[in-house]
Amino acid sequence: QVQPVESGGGLVQPGGSLRLSCAASGSIFSNNAMGWYRQFPGKERNMIAAITRGGSIVYADAVKGRFTISRDNTKNTIYLQMNNLKLEDTAVYYCNAIPFIHNYWGQGTQVTVSS
Repeated sequence: QVQPVESGGGLVQPGGSLRLSCAASGSIFSNNAMGWYRQFPGKERNMIAAITRGGSIVYADAVKGRFTISRDNTKNTIYLQMNNLKLEDTAVYYCNAIPFIHNYWGQGTQVTVSS
């Protein structure tokens, strides 16, 4: 199967915004809730935002009120709008199904928040 492709990361100042995109395979996208995960250096990946096929959404407390997840079912793509970024948001961001599929991790996209 084709791995997801995450994009949109970069270097941003505290308080700034980024929009991440994840293009997923059609079979995975159509049959699963999808989510964004992030991984800090030396730590496990943790889910931060999830969206079901029907559009129900859950956020981790750390990003609630600042991040917005969405999905475009016509493009097999999910997005993560990240506003008011903080230094502690610096991480590699991945997308995967919810719950994650072990062999379905992409390369991720690096988000660095720094002044």
